[in-house]
Amino acid sequence: MTDSPRVTEPHADAVGRPSLTAFAALHHAAEPLFLPNAWDRASATALAARGFPAIGTTSLGVAAAAGLPDGASATRDETLRLARALGTGPFLLSVDAEDGYSEDPTAVGEFTRELAAAGAVGINLEDALGPVRRHADKIAAVKAAAPGLFVNARTDTYWLGEGGERETLRRLDAYQQAGADGVFVPGLTDPGTIAAVVRRVEVPLNILYSPDGPSVPHLADLGVRRVSLGSLLYRRALGAALEAVADIGTGRRPLGPAPSYAEVDGLSRYGTPPGTAR
Repeated sequence: MTDSPRVTEPHADAVGRPSLTAFAALHHAAEPLFLPNAWDRASATALAARGFPAIGTTSLGVAAAAGLPDGASATRDETLRLARALGTGPFLLSVDAEDGYSEDPTAVGEFTRELAAAGAVGINLEDALGPVRRHADKIAAVKAAAPGLFVNARTDTYWLGEGGERETLRRLDAYQQAGADGVFVPGLTDPGTIAAVVRRVEVPLNILYSPDGPSVPHLADLGVRRVSLGSLLYRRALGAALEAVADIGTGRRPLGPAPSYAEVDGLSRYGTPPGTAR
């Protein structure tokens, strides 16, 4: 696998909208789907302009922008608003839907129906280590309400440090049986365990990239079919802003590239600013 993602031209439906088939196919290509996560229209469009055929959202970025806690089912409206802003973009959109923003599977299904209507072709749905059966019921409800959505079922065994390989596999088995199209184990970085999970699951495995974990090429060699960046780009952008303001305040010239005003304005309008590579 090369350092740059392979650009796959998505198929489109009769009205030119990207189809689920194109998104699902990215999980079965020669190289894993390398999925960056955006937090607004400009960041999503900028990533698409670099050749990424699919873009995810980051729940932390959504929550931070709204002044709300992440992972607390507090950003339902903000998530839907972002999906509507991005759903007509020139890329395939996967939405981080936290736990579906409800304990009621029917309500979760209805919410994801709204996401699909907004243009999303995939979602992440996390269990945050709640009851296995409840999360499986949510997955089934989503597949019934929005059959076209690619459901990436996330278990938080390693993310929260509450359950090892055996518990992870137990949960992933249940989620696959409920209809999940892919499974996601953030926080899992051990190569041996990743390979063991790949051998056991029947759907594509998604791993969250960690600077302290395997590289993207190594994850590909282990059989991982999707590598997400989660909130990393958002946090790096915030870090760069803090570094720049510190440099400026002490008389140093800030380092690193900065898009021009016109470029960012163009990105936010789904335009292609001058000098932006497609």
